[in-house]
Amino acid sequence: MTARATSSEPLKILIASYLEPEYVAQIAQIGPSVQVLYAPELLGTPRYPNDHTAPHQRTPEDEERWRALLAQADILYDFDVTNLMQLRQLAPRLKWLQATSAGIGQLVKRIGLLDSDIVFTTASGVHRTALAEFCLMAMLFFVKQGFYLADEKAHHHWERYSTTTLAGQTLAVIGLGRVGSKVAELGKAVGMRVIGVKRSIEGLDPATLSVDALYPAEALGEVLPLADFVVLITPHTDSTEQLIGATELAMMKASAVLINIARGVIVDEAALIEALRSHQIAGAALDVFATEPLPAESPLWELPNVLICPHSASTGNENEVITELFIDNIGRYLRGEPLRNVLDHKLLY
Repeated sequence: MTARATSSEPLKILIASYLEPEYVAQIAQIGPSVQVLYAPELLGTPRYPNDHTAPHQRTPEDEERWRALLAQADILYDFDVTNLMQLRQLAPRLKWLQATSAGIGQLVKRIGLLDSDIVFTTASGVHRTALAEFCLMAMLFFVKQGFYLADEKAHHHWERYSTTTLAGQTLAVIGLGRVGSKVAELGKAVGMRVIGVKRSIEGLDPATLSVDALYPAEALGEVLPLADFVVLITPHTDSTEQLIGATELAMMKASAVLINIARGVIVDEAALIEALRSHQIAGAALDVFATEPLPAESPLWELPNVLICPHSASTGNENEVITELFIDNIGRYLRGEPLRNVLDHKLLY
């Protein structure tokens, strides 16, 4: 899909989530063809680096200022989380929105903009290294018995023990996009046998995706019994919702570990809790959950074989890389060339 500027006036780019001044300056340096609108005092205070959903507390006057900026915007850097359902009405000039997340399909659908004339581009690939490193960390944590070591330290207890290695074990990556292929690459680097599942595999060479074997989505049942570690990194679509339920968990080895860096709804959480309680599988490392923040009463907090990350596995030099992507896309937009990472409104990724 190609988007192009149709006016000789500068394109007005509104930055809708906190961005460090040096990255704002990089966007502004593109030249007179763009004008950057940025009011960080209206965007809330980041709670952590790369926080794109900082809480907002605007006065009526501040909200009026913000909506005046929205009304001018040709391009948005990130979603305006305070006015999602009114985005089309409040930003009538909006032609293109660059998201800071890869998985925006369901959000765009929920706010009713799948059929709009706005072009949405995702941050697909930006988080691949950080997410893949989280998976590697989680696998090492389980194979080196991290829970046991933490408990031994807490009790000031010294007793030598023995572990195994990741080398020679089988890693199944469910979803071989940019992140999945990076997870597979790191698995291969430590000597694992890596198998992958992808929606369409026709004409693909497994080696180009860093896997030893490649399976179509309908062969998931063949893959799960083979794996010592299962990594979920599929987009959230109608076909992947509740992809892993009681039936699929029963297919896995009792020694297997499930790692979810996709979306919480990919897994039947109640079935997973039961599988973990009964030791039907050995453990789970979870970055995403059905409800976020994870409720304090969730049994997952108390299970001794669960590693919990508060949807933070993707953070790293995120804003730097997203800015690079955005600047490249602005150049493409100005030249009338196809943009990178355009959201497919049918596939939702």
